[in-house]
Amino acid sequence: MPIAMSSSKLSIAIAAILISSGAALAQTAPDTENGRYALSPAGDGFLRLDTRTGAVSTCTNSSAGWACYMVPDERAALDAEIGRLQADNDKLKGELAARAPSAKTDEALPKSDQLKKPEPKVAEGERKIEIPLPSDRDMDRMMSFVERAWRRLIEMANRVQRDVNGGKI
Repeated sequence: MPIAMSSSKLSIAIAAILISSGAALAQTAPDTENGRYALSPAGDGFLRLDTRTGAVSTCTNSSAGWACYMVPDERAALDAEIGRLQADNDKLKGELAARAPSAKTDEALPKSDQLKKPEPKVAEGERKIEIPLPSDRDMDRMMSFVERAWRRLIEMANRVQRDVNGGKI
């Protein structure tokens, strides 16, 4: 026996089903706890920002339900390392002060550059750049290197040619 429904009753029934399924879907999403958390869709789940602490978590829905895991905070690791280095620095300053009471540890040591080159000479408002030329010894070493490299290249070309020709030149 077929059940006859009017189109208005059918549309009401469909609306009720959609509303109840929407409510069921809303219940499966992570709770925002009165505005404490801000959720943003990301991949298979959400990124959750705790607006009170600034902590960020990734939330995903698995067969066991929703689970949120803290995202490693790089800033906290950097702050911890800075704190450790500051403590080490204070400790070393204390040890240095204990060894040499007259040594000043708060002042920076003067920087001196042993290899500092003299300023180029300036004549009549123009800068003249002086380029030191290599010595005769440096030129001889360079020529010797180039000659050896050239000989090796020629020897290698001759070996390749012999291999291609079967030992005949």
